[in-house]
Amino acid sequence: MPFELMRKQFPVRLSFALTINKSQGQTIGNVGIYLPNHVFSHGQLYVALSRGVSAQSTKVLVKNYAIEGQEGVYTKNVVFKEIFDRVDPTTTTNKV
Repeated sequence: MPFELMRKQFPVRLSFALTINKSQGQTIGNVGIYLPNHVFSHGQLYVALSRGVSAQSTKVLVKNYAIEGQEGVYTKNVVFKEIFDRVDPTTTTNKV
């Protein structure tokens, strides 16, 4: 052969990626949560954080963490309060 071929091997560990919505209802041993922006839906942050078995096996990476007037790393849990303005309390019923 006119050239010498050299091969390098790198150890690779199998991992999976899925959206927060797809993870709903699952229990995952080791969880890494990547939040490049603030979560965009009510309850989405809770679902993401509650998939892990323990706090020690759950890691969170927040990229856009600046909240005005706050010091530290934060993400917003968005709640659209305008939805509650449309609810007519006289027509809602609590069925048991």
